[in-house]
Amino acid sequence: MKANPRFEANKNRKMGLLNEPSTLLLILFLCFGSMTVRLFWLQVLQGSFYRKLSDENRIRLVSRPPIRGRLLDRKRKILADSKLTYALSVQPRLVNKDRWPVLRDRLSKLLNISSKSLDRRFRSDSRSDPFRIMLARDLKAEQVLRFKERERSFEGVQIDVELVRHYPYGTVASHVLGYTQSITYNEFKILGKKGYEISDRIGRTGVEAAYEKTLRGEWGGEMLEVDAAGTVQRSLGIKEPKPGKDLILTIDLDLQLAAEKALDGKSAGAIVALDPRNGAIRAMASRPTYDPNFFSKSFTSQKEYDTLFLSSSMPLFSRAINAYDPGSTWKPITAIAGMESGKYPADILLKTAPCINYGSHCFPEHNGEGYGKIGYEDALRFSSNTFFYQVGVGAGATALYKAATQLGFDALTGIEIGYEESKGLVGNEEWAANGRGWAKPGTTPWIPEDIASASIGQAVVQITPLQLARAYAVFANGGYLVTPHLADANIDWMESSYRRKVDMSPKTLETIRRGLRKVVTEGTAWKLNLPTLPPLAGKTGTAEDSTGGPDHAWFVCFAPYNNSELVIVAFAQNTPGGGSVHALPMARQVLERWNQVRFTKAQR
Repeated sequence: MKANPRFEANKNRKMGLLNEPSTLLLILFLCFGSMTVRLFWLQVLQGSFYRKLSDENRIRLVSRPPIRGRLLDRKRKILADSKLTYALSVQPRLVNKDRWPVLRDRLSKLLNISSKSLDRRFRSDSRSDPFRIMLARDLKAEQVLRFKERERSFEGVQIDVELVRHYPYGTVASHVLGYTQSITYNEFKILGKKGYEISDRIGRTGVEAAYEKTLRGEWGGEMLEVDAAGTVQRSLGIKEPKPGKDLILTIDLDLQLAAEKALDGKSAGAIVALDPRNGAIRAMASRPTYDPNFFSKSFTSQKEYDTLFLSSSMPLFSRAINAYDPGSTWKPITAIAGMESGKYPADILLKTAPCINYGSHCFPEHNGEGYGKIGYEDALRFSSNTFFYQVGVGAGATALYKAATQLGFDALTGIEIGYEESKGLVGNEEWAANGRGWAKPGTTPWIPEDIASASIGQAVVQITPLQLARAYAVFANGGYLVTPHLADANIDWMESSYRRKVDMSPKTLETIRRGLRKVVTEGTAWKLNLPTLPPLAGKTGTAEDSTGGPDHAWFVCFAPYNNSELVIVAFAQNTPGGGSVHALPMARQVLERWNQVRFTKAQR
């Protein structure tokens, strides 16, 4: 029997109605299930994450920078401190390039800052720092107040409180003090784990870098609760920043100023004044120089940077710890080699000559005649070349190198800023066989001309003014090699690891001391034999520049002759005319100032 079509349609409709609740129930189950899973994921699995986001929206952390420790001279005079400044910055993650032009023009109008300047800073720094772009520094109080009144309408822009380094004496002791700079983004990736902030400054050179951990301090901050509009509701806690520690240097500002003045008129040179008893550096000046306040300026153009960093005069380069040919100031080291080798005892007399042949060259006496038959003391007094040629060549390169290294040459001195220091060069047979630093090994053998030149501090010998001061401290203090230093840093500098006895006979030491004394009483440094100065000893030097420039002028001395308190090295780079003409007057200025302060102190 054929089914009624109408019946079948009604049947299907009834079946559909019966299935509708099941479908709705399934849909509701899926919806509520999804909501339950989502809530579980948000509140349980990701609860801590979203609580953190909520707190970050409700809580503001305001960092407080530490005050960097001051640099003081030995009498507590301030050589470097910090000053408070205000800076305008923008957070690039909150200000995109499309929004920037409008924001820039508004800031320019409000704060009376060139829009070109703002734009230049925004674009130049946008790649280097994703967290903060510095738009302007050293804002005036009026500018700060104007911005604060309208701060809410400048989302992503803020006023930062900065502490920048200030050097009240400008260029004075700049190579000793060094300077600070803002850390870079790449540095922050590492230093951020050590408590640094992206806005931090770090010591780049000098004691600023060497004593960074002592000087920097620790950041503090305040936790603030804010409402949805960003208005501060209350303070939730303050952690005061921990200031850095002051650092008392061994530098004596009176002597440092005298050294700086003594370098006036010299295109390049250096002066080092050192206490021979313990290695404390009382003055260390270099010329040309620079002003470390340059690095604290609100803005410096690329041209200004290029002028400083790319200058042919290299003002950032410390001549006090760079190596040069020492000339006749080296002759006491040759004397040690001769006496300690046993080949040329202290009482030997040698005949000097107009010149002496070594290899293919006749090495001349500087007066063109010679000084007859003389011993060590007169050889130092006259600064005889041919006497020391004979001693150096006869003793040999090994003995000369041994004497040099015993007095600290061909090595770093141990000063805190040793990362900037040259270790110099004392040529020897092994060095020559290895290629002299520029040729293939085996192609540049040691030759007779080398040892003759080395005997009088030429060609294959280069030393720093600081190394020379350290070596002459041995003659001044009775035979101890001290460690030069710029701060006591709770170290006993008289301890044996910092002050060691040189393996040298008392007779050798006393012979050299008497010869250096004669240089002043009746030799090339007679101009310092004055009643206004205490008895002293020293040595002049005129050195050919092995790089091809004009001669260098040197003078080194220690005073008083007995119980010495000061060693001074004066160096005038590429200043022909002789050490007694150019370098000695430089040392004299420092000596006179030192003696004046010493005499005044004795009267109190």
